[in-house]
Amino acid sequence: MTTAPGGAPGRPEPAVPAHPLRTIRDIRDSLPADQARHFDAELADTELEALPEMLSRWVRLATDGFEEFLLSRPFEGLEFGARSYDDDQAGDQ
Repeated sequence: MTTAPGGAPGRPEPAVPAHPLRTIRDIRDSLPADQARHFDAELADTELEALPEMLSRWVRLATDGFEEFLLSRPFEGLEFGARSYDDDQAGDQ
């Protein structure tokens, strides 16, 4: 515990910085529109006792970095639309 000037005990400083998503609005605003609708529906139906677990799950979804990963390497080395048997059929004709 730290001591405030004047000798009174102060609040301890957190060793780990606070998570950037601090409110339900922060969580919702970090989600794409289609996921935000699912978040709203689940939030409306979640019982109070289950709320911390539900919010924690959505925070992990909102900050897992998967979307950024996909956008950083958009399908490198993949050819869409081609089928492995297209070449075989072309030789038969």
